[in-house]
Parts: sequence; structure tokens; C-alpha cells
Amino acid sequence: MNLIIGTYTEHLLYTHGKADGILTAPFDAATGRIGPVTSLIDARNPSYLTISASGEHLYAVNETFSFEDHGSGGITAYARDAQTGGLTRLNTRPSLGVSPCHIAIDATGRFVLAANYGLESGSVTVYRIETDGSLGDLTDHIQHAGSGPDPIRQATSHAHMIANDPQTGDILVTDLGADAVLVYSLDETGCLTPKTTSRLDAAPGAGPRHLAFHPDGQHLFVVNELDNTVRTLRRKADSFEPVDRSSTLPPDVRRHSQAAAIRVTPSGRHVLVSNRGHDSIAVLRFNDDTSTLTLTGTTSSGGEQPRDLIVTPDGRHVICADQDSGLLVSYEFDEDTATLHPLHSAVAPTPVCLTFG
Repeated sequence: MNLIIGTYTEHLLYTHGKADGILTAPFDAATGRIGPVTSLIDARNPSYLTISASGEHLYAVNETFSFEDHGSGGITAYARDAQTGGLTRLNTRPSLGVSPCHIAIDATGRFVLAANYGLESGSVTVYRIETDGSLGDLTDHIQHAGSGPDPIRQATSHAHMIANDPQTGDILVTDLGADAVLVYSLDETGCLTPKTTSRLDAAPGAGPRHLAFHPDGQHLFVVNELDNTVRTLRRKADSFEPVDRSSTLPPDVRRHSQAAAIRVTPSGRHVLVSNRGHDSIAVLRFNDDTSTLTLTGTTSSGGEQPRDLIVTPDGRHVICADQDSGLLVSYEFDEDTATLHPLHSAVAPTPVCLTFG
């Protein structure tokens, strides 16, 4: 298995990027060893990545305030070499918003969608994918509106993540500023239609950041950055109903912390969340009889500001990206005891996003 790593390359308000672009590293599933970490291609703040189902193309946001000749961030398309995994830049498009922070391909594989986070730029942008994998015409751009009780973090809308509903094909967008997960249908022309009755409102000030589906397709987990909780929702007709709310931190934690990444193990037995500030990985056990989560414990992330997590397809290993320490840390995960055992670490400048390719 090879890791592909999105990074920060420039100084930003929230971090000092030190990478030169998109990175890669082999991962040995027998030993848990990572590396060596090498560069795939130079790029500006390619913070989040997504790979096509065929593995032949990769798409990255360029998390910037301006990109090339555009007064917004960017989206870049790459072709991938089937033998080496090497990347060749195909083309770029403006994200039409400041600081795009997430990217996804729709369920049909025909469109790329990006979430713009920046102040007064909270929005979703859709581009058609051409037959050669390059980015084609803009098919839609939807500006979000909304705010929350936090005067600093929620003064305006902040779209944070885009995900496909595995059963309906709907597009779900977390909005940290508006305290909601917005739901859209995406038609064959690439146009989004809001499904207002399916909107999922969070507790005021929670700050929905990322989400993950349970393998059964019947449960949805939303991690809230500002109040460090996971909201569990259960499918009901064409939407979801809230069932449970669980903390990602032990009750005695007093230091400032912000939840970040969320992953569900392939078995569906556990949900993992990274805590930045507490600098830990939370393990929450899922009870499918009651649709509830229980925090079983936290394990040190091995560095500062754990930004992303990834679980190997067999569920035996977890890899954490410690953004400010510039480290990747691997763990063996024992699902029977719900414990993580550190195995290996490797240097990777300001890692933000992890995927296998």
C-alpha cells in the first residue's frame, strides 16, 4: 500500500507550511512501517485530495486566498501513472471561494465538488470531469448562508467537507459556521438542488466539521469541531434522525482542543476521531442495537495537531498525520480491546490529508 499525503506548503494564519507539494510513502502492513516519504509533485497548499475509482486521476484543492490569476483558491487535476503512481498535472480551475478545504468526486464519477471554507466564501463548487480526467466546465456554484453563536469561528458560513450518501447518492456538506449539514441532490448535468427537509441541524455552537458513514449505510457520524462531540444519526426515510451525542475527550480535560478527522473501522465496530490540542486519537465503540457510541479511551497522537486519520482496509492499522509536528504515526488497532499500539513514525512536513493509492 502507498500513502498519498496532502500538505501545506506556505505560511497561513493557522499553520506554517513546510512541504513542497503532494507527498507519498509506502506502508508495510506486515510491520506497520511507513516510508520513506518522498515528493510526488510540487503544488501550492494541496491540503485535501481525492482519487478516482480507477486510480488513474487525482484531484486536489489548493487552499489559498488567490491561485494563479484568480481571486480565490484553486482545484487541480492530475493524471496518475499506473506503474509508478507519479502525477502529471492536467489543468486547474478556480474554486470560486477563499481557502477551499475539501474535495470529493460524486458517486457517478462524472463531477468534482469542492468545499470553500474561507470567510464570507462558504460555498460548494462543481466541475465536470472530462474523458481525459481534466476539469471541464463549471456546472454549479452554491453560496451558503448562516452563522452560529461563536462570534469568531461562526460569524459566517464555512463549508468544510463534502461526502456522498452511499445509498441515495445525495451530496452532504458540513457547514461549521452555520451549525448544519446541508443535503443536495446532484442531477446529470452537475447541478445541485437543496433538499431543505433533509437538512441536519447541529446543537448551537457545535461546529460540524467532517462526517463518516457506517458500513451498514444506515448510520451517519458527524464530528463537531467546536464542542468536541460526535453526533450519531440513524437513517429515517430519505433523511437522518439524531440518536446520540458523545464527547471525543475524557471528562477531566480542561485544555483547549478541537476535534478534526473522523473514521469508521471497516467492521463498523468503532469510530476514531483525532483531537487537536489534546493531541490524541479517541476510540468510540458503536453499539448497533442502540445506535450509540461510547468513548472507550484516548491514545496520544505522537505529535501535535493530529489533522487526519486513515484506517487500513483490513482494519488492523491506523495512521495519524500530526500536522504541526510533521509526523506520520502508525498504530496497530485491536478491536476486541479497543486499543491502539504505536508502531512507527516517519517525518512528513505539515501533513493534512491521508489516502491510499
